[in-house]
Amino acid sequence: MRSIRAAAVGAVTMSLALAATACGGGSSSGGGSNDSPKELTYWASNQGASVEVDKKVLQPELDKFEKKTGIKVKLEVVPWSDLLNRILTATTSGQGPDVLNIGNTWSASLQATGALMPWDAKNFDTIGGKDRFVDSALGSTGVKDQDPAAVPLYSMAYALYYNKQMFADAGIAKPPATWDELVATGKKISKDGKWGLGAEGSNLSNNIHQVFVLGKQHGADFFTPDGKPDFTSDGAVAAVKQYVDLMATDKVVAPGNAEYAQNQSLSDFAKGKTAMVLWQTASATFKSMGMKDDEWGVAPAPVPSGTPGAGTATNSMVAGINMAVFKNTDNVDGATEFVKFMTSDDEQKILNKAYGSIPPVKAAQSDPAFNTQGTAVLRETLATSAAALPQVADESQFETAVGTAVKELFADAAAGRAVTDESVKAALAKAQQQMPTK
Repeated sequence: MRSIRAAAVGAVTMSLALAATACGGGSSSGGGSNDSPKELTYWASNQGASVEVDKKVLQPELDKFEKKTGIKVKLEVVPWSDLLNRILTATTSGQGPDVLNIGNTWSASLQATGALMPWDAKNFDTIGGKDRFVDSALGSTGVKDQDPAAVPLYSMAYALYYNKQMFADAGIAKPPATWDELVATGKKISKDGKWGLGAEGSNLSNNIHQVFVLGKQHGADFFTPDGKPDFTSDGAVAAVKQYVDLMATDKVVAPGNAEYAQNQSLSDFAKGKTAMVLWQTASATFKSMGMKDDEWGVAPAPVPSGTPGAGTATNSMVAGINMAVFKNTDNVDGATEFVKFMTSDDEQKILNKAYGSIPPVKAAQSDPAFNTQGTAVLRETLATSAAALPQVADESQFETAVGTAVKELFADAAAGRAVTDESVKAALAKAQQQMPTK
């Protein structure tokens, strides 16, 4: 993900040269990506264990949509490592897909580009109305008091997943509820080639999600109330240091995790190499990796008090995927019809079951599938102890700048270099300098 506007205009310009032909099907007229009203191009985010898993989940539903409407949907599943840069390239060139998935934390940033179709009351009415969606999901669709830039598709939350056998072997009776308990549990397990906790130091989004939540627990938001970056507050420094210290000081995370990218920590967990992982909505991924449902348990992510809630007891960001329509599409009606289909009650049940996520559509949540071991904790977290990342125009730049700072601090920890309050504050100050100036 490359998105810092100040250092990233160059990155986006470079990506234009690299991705001029890779930018999934923009039309020669500069509008949307379909050659006829009976065809749409859809960029889906990689939700499953692999791109191939996503194709197997999505293609039958796209075929169903084509049979129903006569509109063929050309699918491209884009890895998270490429998705934001691909979208930014499309917003710059004016050539992108008709419909695309976006991380809900990017909504305000992409809204500011003007490249996405606003979801005003009229547009929401065409898909059944805004009141079909839960409030927490709508809260991450763009800047407050503006028409949303996207529609919620999948809702997710972070939880603590643990390996039951590894816990039993170490004599651990229950999952940790506090960070002190997590570290103590991790130390009991971190020996003989096994590790207590998995992390993904090179996964910028995951870095941000973890330190944002820890920031809330330390009373920091990373942005001031008027939307200005505030990366070097005592709470922000404490949050980042606590996260990196899981490797640097507590030594419950393997040094090699500093180089891990998306899903590598889940792979280690599924193979019994690590006993715990903090992840959003992982049950379907575990199954696709060959792990049986009775081999893992799930509990709320830790908070200092052990009791999740609001404020300093926040234990997850409001995670999820939104669906947007590229404003330059030459098939607005078809694109809107596709969004209506994907957010229909029946499709919401099918898709969210497949991914182990929670439907942001209220009526779909009544399905018993969303009150199982893998989903009940997530529903409760979203309802009571999750907070939305800042809905500010520079949020995606924040993810890149601070996510990279955390990545570099993990690299220091893995190499045995000291990670101190001073070095953390310096890394965050450098990140703040990379943010756009108003």
